[in-house]
Amino acid sequence: MTTPCPSEASDYEHMFDLAPVSLWLEDYSGLKNLFDRWRHDGVTDLGTFLREDASRIQACTRELKILRVNQHTLDMFRAPNLQTLQDRLGEVFRDDMHSSVISELEQLWNGQLDFSNQTCNYALDGQRLDIKLRARILKGHEDTWSRVLLTLENITPEEKARKLLTEREAYARNLFELSPVSLWVEDFSTIRMLMDEVRERGIQDFPTFMRVHPDFVIRCMEEIRVIDINQHTLQMFGAPDKQALIQQLDKVFRDEMTDSFQDQLLDLWQGKTFQQREVVNYRLSGEALHIHMQFDVMPGHEEKWDMVLVSLVDITARKKAEAYLEYLGKHDVLTKLRNRAYFAEEINRLSRKGPWPVSVMAIDVNGLKRINDEQGHAAGDALLRRAGEVLGKSVDAPCCAARIGGDEFVVLMPGTDEHGAQALMQRILSVLELNNQFYPGNELTLAMGLATCRAGAALDQAVQAADHAMYQAKEAHYRAHHIERRAGLQNL
Repeated sequence: MTTPCPSEASDYEHMFDLAPVSLWLEDYSGLKNLFDRWRHDGVTDLGTFLREDASRIQACTRELKILRVNQHTLDMFRAPNLQTLQDRLGEVFRDDMHSSVISELEQLWNGQLDFSNQTCNYALDGQRLDIKLRARILKGHEDTWSRVLLTLENITPEEKARKLLTEREAYARNLFELSPVSLWVEDFSTIRMLMDEVRERGIQDFPTFMRVHPDFVIRCMEEIRVIDINQHTLQMFGAPDKQALIQQLDKVFRDEMTDSFQDQLLDLWQGKTFQQREVVNYRLSGEALHIHMQFDVMPGHEEKWDMVLVSLVDITARKKAEAYLEYLGKHDVLTKLRNRAYFAEEINRLSRKGPWPVSVMAIDVNGLKRINDEQGHAAGDALLRRAGEVLGKSVDAPCCAARIGGDEFVVLMPGTDEHGAQALMQRILSVLELNNQFYPGNELTLAMGLATCRAGAALDQAVQAADHAMYQAKEAHYRAHHIERRAGLQNL
């Protein structure tokens, strides 16, 4: 071994002191002697041995003797000199550093001459330092470990950035998983390629292309790749886990979804990578879900469409409420028939468009006032509900029955002449007879009048004529009724 000349030795001294990295020259011979004693005592698994008693780790660190550090080390650990650093090592090596040092000790125990670790130390002002440590037992000291060179790289900024990134990823993941909205991350890249191929073939009229090639739409639906879904999605669609839902997407997207997906493809064809629309999906149990869907190709993925965020809001309850409000707006709550508002709209529509002839049947419940006066309005309402049942079972589309007043009803019969209107009246009378057989108590009787309006005539006049005919039938009913009552008195 060649001994360096004094000038070379001086250069090495300067290199050590001026190195822009923390350098430590230490004596590990005491640690080696401690290891030898433990081996003699029968220790074979150092890691388990150290974890059983934390004081054994401290016994190891006490055997490490610092011989020298360079200026960069003093600056990094906020130490004025080596002696101060040596005296306050307990402040440098503490807390979570002790658990991470086990990795270094195990590498030495297993005979490695060089070892590395990522750990933490503390500067003398209390600042935590994330450290990347590399060490080497110097040549000629392999048997004693009396000279070990360590380099410490301060990776605190990188670790802070990594932890911040991890925290942000966890934050984003929690926002995704715990969102009260159904979220899907999907890959539409294959659909993008398929649509590009269609363009390259010179197709310009994409709507016509989809009508002529429905298999293209089906192919695109099959090429949607689901990357991730959140927990609310599982609850919304009644799936036990993500895999189960992804494997049964054919139960979720079906029937009406094909039409809305065509609209979605057309928007994409026209460059609309942000879309909103209402669609119908299905729970795995088969129940229909009315959905407000928002589709958005994520920033940075506009070229390939390989990352798409789809959010689904369940609006089934709102749709049911809207349908019920619409129902209330056009139906009579008591009888379940159409109401006066619907009747007025239908009269206007038929007056403009027909089809002609249009027949009208005016209907009134006989004796309702007497029932209300003698038995109360509950009994009268029951009679009105029975009238609604009779008309509901007798009148089929395109004809419609409506309650337009207290005991007044009307049946509109588009495309129906006098013979057709008479046939419907007979059907109502037949159902009425069965209804009276089923319900004991008050007999339900109806006064009915008919009129027919042909093209060019005023439909309002037909309504008035039917109403007039109904009042004549009502008067005839009461006359007959009064005669029967007098005859009964004479027989007493």
